[in-house]
Amino acid sequence: MSHIGLEETLLGGQSFSWTATTESSWKGVIGKSVVELRLTKDRLTWRTGKKHPFAEKKLRNYLWLDPSFAEAVDSLPWRSDPVLDRCMKALPGLRILRQPMDEVLLVFLLSSVKSIPQIKEMKELVARKYGEPLELDLWSFPGWERLAEIPEAELRDLKMGYRAKYVHGVARQIAINPSMLREVVEQPYEEAKAKLLGLPGVGPKVADCCLLFGASRTNAFPIDTWISKTLEMHYGLGGWSNNQQAHFAFKHYGKHAGLAQQFLFSGERLGLHEKA
Repeated sequence: MSHIGLEETLLGGQSFSWTATTESSWKGVIGKSVVELRLTKDRLTWRTGKKHPFAEKKLRNYLWLDPSFAEAVDSLPWRSDPVLDRCMKALPGLRILRQPMDEVLLVFLLSSVKSIPQIKEMKELVARKYGEPLELDLWSFPGWERLAEIPEAELRDLKMGYRAKYVHGVARQIAINPSMLREVVEQPYEEAKAKLLGLPGVGPKVADCCLLFGASRTNAFPIDTWISKTLEMHYGLGGWSNNQQAHFAFKHYGKHAGLAQQFLFSGERLGLHEKA
């Protein structure tokens, strides 16, 4: 595992639960568990807090540390796609985290027209005000049941702005149907996406982010401004709608299109194509 690959995995916009503590170490929260990671000469070590310890088996799953990752990477069309190949060579080991769906839904509801630091700040404000205090000055996600009790105006005070009405609306729907997110994780892709699209503030991009990062649906291909720019400038898809671009992605990248998306997203975000 490379330093740049791990750092971009943790801090590059798919998760907002990690903070760098040194150049080669990070602390984060998974559910209610505090986890610290350290990378030394391509060797990853870790430890977990005592309050809610995290099992190694769960960490391996969270970080996608199993043979299926190498198989997914090999299945991508990097041999014939120089744009994707450039990103994959620059970011070895970049992977999709397998995160809790409830937290993923919150952060991507908050993501509209916001930068990574701003999304992270809003998430931390919610955790500090309503979550459980953990070790290392970290706090847990309070859960949608708790968020359903909070007035919309109070959520606006946490720098959410108009996004507060979406968080409030989603929380109320989940309170009525507490099994909704579990059903989303278990359902086939099309059914799961349709269910997410029925929630306030959830469009196709947010739904696909939730499925990719919160349900391990690596066929999900979120299209934001970064990805649309990449497809337009480097694949000749200017003037194509997002639906047309998504159809191209499924055909071109295959069943792990979402993994390709993460390489392309990070490549565009880090300016890799400009250096080519």
